[in-house]
Amino acid sequence: MTKEQFVVTAAQMRDIEGRIFAAGMPVAALMEKVGRLISDSFARHWQRLQSIIPLSPLFQGGLGGSNVGILAGPGHNGGDALVVARELHFQGYQVWIYQPFAKLKELTSQHLQYAQNLGIPCFTELAELPSCDFLIDGLFGFGLEREITGNIAEAINHFNDWNKPIFSIDLPSGLHTDTGEVLGTAIRATHTFCLGLWKQGLLQEQALEYIGQAELIDFDIPLADIHAILGEVTKIKRITKTTVFDTLSLPLSPTTHKYKSGHLLLISGSKRYAGGAILTGLGARASGVGMLSIAVPESIKPLLISHLPEALIIGCPETETGAISHLQLPPNTDLSSFNAIACGPGLTTDATPIIEQVINSDVPLILDADGLNILAQLGTISTLQKRQNTTILTPHTGEFHRLFPDINYQDRVKAVQTAASQTGAVVLLKGARTAISNPEGVVWINAESTPALARGGSGDVLTGLMGGILARVVNKQVNIEDVVAAAAWWHSQGGILAVKERTELGVDAFTLTQYLIRVLKLSIEDIL
Repeated sequence: MTKEQFVVTAAQMRDIEGRIFAAGMPVAALMEKVGRLISDSFARHWQRLQSIIPLSPLFQGGLGGSNVGILAGPGHNGGDALVVARELHFQGYQVWIYQPFAKLKELTSQHLQYAQNLGIPCFTELAELPSCDFLIDGLFGFGLEREITGNIAEAINHFNDWNKPIFSIDLPSGLHTDTGEVLGTAIRATHTFCLGLWKQGLLQEQALEYIGQAELIDFDIPLADIHAILGEVTKIKRITKTTVFDTLSLPLSPTTHKYKSGHLLLISGSKRYAGGAILTGLGARASGVGMLSIAVPESIKPLLISHLPEALIIGCPETETGAISHLQLPPNTDLSSFNAIACGPGLTTDATPIIEQVINSDVPLILDADGLNILAQLGTISTLQKRQNTTILTPHTGEFHRLFPDINYQDRVKAVQTAASQTGAVVLLKGARTAISNPEGVVWINAESTPALARGGSGDVLTGLMGGILARVVNKQVNIEDVVAAAAWWHSQGGILAVKERTELGVDAFTLTQYLIRVLKLSIEDIL
C-alpha cells in the first residue's frame, strides 16, 4: 500500500506519532519540517490562484495582494501554523497572526514569541484584525472532541463570513477527526492540508462541505510505524489509481487474447427500460472484457445490437409487461459458462424468477437496481447466506434501506461493514463518499467524486464496468473488494474528467461511458 491509501483515526495517528517521537525524532524538528512543507505547498497554490482570482467572485477584495492571516491555536496545530507564518514572512508575504488563547503549549508559545520578535503583527481580538487575501487555519488539529463554543465559535463563524479562501492544517478546525461531525461550528475550508496520513473524518460525507480540496502532506512516516499500529491488514483504506492498476494487472501481457480476458453475462433491460441495458453494456465495453453477452427481452434485441455490435445479444422470452420471463441462453451454454454475471438495471421487479435463478448459480454475481429490489423482497440476509460464490451488492441509500432496514446507514463505514458481515457479500454503498466493505470488515472509501454523476443511468454504467473487471480478473487471485474499489474509482474519475471538459451541471450516463477509456489512458501516461 502507498501512504495515500492509509486512513487513520485520531487514536491511531497519536500512537503512530508516539512511535516516531520515541524513536528520537524531536517534536520541534517535526514541526519545522511540517511547517515548511505546508508553506511551500501554500505558495504553489497561491501562484496558481493569482491567475484566476480576478475572475472569481469568491475572492473579492485585495485581489492583487499577498496578505495572509494565520489562525493559531494553543496546541501543536497552532505551532505548525506559526512556523508557516514565519516561513511566509521570510518569503515576502504580509502576514498577521490571530491567537486568542491565554494558555499555549510550550513549543507553540516559543514560536509565537519568535514571530512577535520578527515584527509579525499578533492579535487577540477580532475587532483588531486587518484585512487579508487568504487565511491559514491552525486553530485545532486532530483529536478535537469537545464542542466549540464562546468566543472561539464566534471567531470561526466570523472567518467563514469573510468569504476568503481558507487553508486548513490537517483538518478544518471544528471537525471530529473520526466521524467528520461538526463540533458546534467548523471552519469552511477551501483547501485542507492533511498531515502524514488521511484522517477518517475527511472521508465522511458530512465533512464534504467543510474540507474543500484535500491534499496529503507526506512528512515521511516510516511504514514500519504505520504497520505497527494499523497491522498488516488495514481495515479502512482510501482508493487510489494504484488500486486500479494493481487490479487490472496493467500493462497487459502481449499474449493476452479474448478467452483470457473474461466472459461477462449482463442480464438487464425491459421493453420499458431498454436504456438500462444499453448503458450497462457500454460500461462493460469500457472495462476491456474479452467477451460480452447481454440477455434482454426479445423485443429490444435489435436496439442493443445497434449500440453494441461486438456483444452477443441474447433475446429472451418476455412477460406481458415487457420483462424477461426466463433466460434462453445459446445451445451448449448455461450460467456456469460465464466468468461473472451482472444483473438488474432496467429489469423491473417482474423479473423475480431471473434473480432467483442467478442467485442459485455458482457464478460470481453483481446485483444492482431491480436486482436489489427483488433481493429485498426475497429476504436479503437469508437469501444470500445460502450462496456459495461471490456476491456484490451496489445499492444507493434508498436501496440499502430496503435491503437492510435495521442498519443505520448514517455512519457509512459501519453500515457497509455490518451489511457485508451479515450477508457474506461485498457491499458498495453509493454516494459522494462511496464506501465498500468485504465480509471481514475491510473498507475501501472513494474520496474523489463529483456531483455531476448524480444523474439517472450513472449507476448502470458502474454495474457494467464492474462486471467487466470482475470477469477479467476473477480467476487471477484478486481480492473481490479490490475489483469493486477499482470500478468505483474508475467510474468517478470518468465523471470528474467529463466535468473538466464539459459542464458542472451534470454528465449524462452515455457521455460518461465515452470518458472511461480516456481516464485510463491519462492515468497510464501519468505513471509512465
